[in-house]
Amino acid sequence: MSRDIQITFDAHDPRALSTFWRDVLGYVHPGPPGVDLPAGADPLAAWEDFLAGMGVPVGQRNTRSAVEDPDGRGPRLFFQQVPEDKVAKNRVHLDVRAAPGLQGEDRMAALESECARLIALGATRIRRDEPQPPLSAGFIVMADPEGNEFCLD
Repeated sequence: MSRDIQITFDAHDPRALSTFWRDVLGYVHPGPPGVDLPAGADPLAAWEDFLAGMGVPVGQRNTRSAVEDPDGRGPRLFFQQVPEDKVAKNRVHLDVRAAPGLQGEDRMAALESECARLIALGATRIRRDEPQPPLSAGFIVMADPEGNEFCLD
């Protein structure tokens, strides 16, 4: 039997990092449990109201956040606040599939375009690895705003 997975990120600012990944992947922030959000409502504002209503102190309202695939295909991403900094290279990372089916110059141009979009969202470009057929079609290594590496593939 297969299992669903959730990918968890340690973060200093869960809300900001979840918003970055929401915008990278086209995901959404889910609303609080039992709350029907009207069309166009801000789920993060709804969470703020929900947590205030539960008596959660202001300083503890950004200790976790999540984003979900609105189509239900991709894994849920969960962000939990931790005090320590990231100190080493990730042993697991996400590959953002930004150029499926493309090869050569077309592929690298699509990756460069997506790289520029993600830099505008707060990502950092680390390096570009050129295509080396037959084993590599080329990719760009990046880091999210808290330094977690990921690849544009």
